[in-house]
Amino acid sequence: MAERRRLFAPGARPLDTDGAGQNRRRRGRRSRLPIAGAETRPLGDEHGISGEVKKQWQIVLGRFVRQPRAMISLGIFALLGISSVLAGYFWRYGYTDLTNQIATFGQGSPSLQHPFGVDPIGHDLFAQVMQGTKEDVQTALLVASITTLIGTTIGALAGYFRSWVDTILMRFTDFILAVPLLAVLAVLGNLAARQSGSWFWVAVIIGVLAWTYVARLVRADFLSLRERDFVEAARAIGASNRRIIIRHLLPNALGPIIVNATLTVANAIILESTLSFLGLGIQPPNVSLGSLVASGEGDATTFWWLFVFPAAFIILMILCVNFIGDGLREAFDPRRTRVRV
Repeated sequence: MAERRRLFAPGARPLDTDGAGQNRRRRGRRSRLPIAGAETRPLGDEHGISGEVKKQWQIVLGRFVRQPRAMISLGIFALLGISSVLAGYFWRYGYTDLTNQIATFGQGSPSLQHPFGVDPIGHDLFAQVMQGTKEDVQTALLVASITTLIGTTIGALAGYFRSWVDTILMRFTDFILAVPLLAVLAVLGNLAARQSGSWFWVAVIIGVLAWTYVARLVRADFLSLRERDFVEAARAIGASNRRIIIRHLLPNALGPIIVNATLTVANAIILESTLSFLGLGIQPPNVSLGSLVASGEGDATTFWWLFVFPAAFIILMILCVNFIGDGLREAFDPRRTRVRV
């Protein structure tokens, strides 16, 4: 009786015996959910996290920018490259000009007029170091471009097609690896430099012979990627091999390729400086940091500036490039959940 009084009391809701009321409540909750195109508040804004879906390059760029060491290194390397170009137009001395000073005991050391001092002939060392930095940077960038292009092409073809294509290309790669690289670079680089007196052919020779590591890296990535489901789906809808390689596989292997290309810049600076130090790289009247180090090595105990400044610029550029490469590796690694400093 008490139950009947409660059910039929004024304003009381009827007892839901068939579940219809529960279904209505569920439909009401679903109707209050946000619909497509409605203005909603981005998820997680209170924590500084946007609910918008970011593109892959935006995520990578954000990770890289949040690494102070990599950003500082990038700024220093860019500053060195820009300064080396502008110095040829705005500095009072050219790298081939002779000044009225020469490096003798008690003279020729760094001063306001000559920040890096002068050499025993009378060249302004600052102008020569800037010219050598320019030669090394443009040589390294060209080498990185050539090695990346050749290595990526050979590695992609070998990893995707496999079978006899992989066998031929990898045996050719092994042949290039078996050749004493430094000896070949010394002979061909010296010949090219003497023919042109320029950095260009030295960079071409180094790039043509230094692509083997890139090819092996790209081949390994393509061997793994070609077995993924999205590649099978692309084949199922009739995509050509060229489209699969360029539109599907290459973007997924782009991270390791960019990181390796960055580190190739540092290796190219070392190779070019080594050749020039041995007298087999860039030839006079052009200068490089390696040739400046070789010229100042004998006088390092007396005219210290002839050796210290070119060597310091080589070390600084190599460190900057390595830190940039480390930052790119951290940015492209999807397993990194936080940035390490």
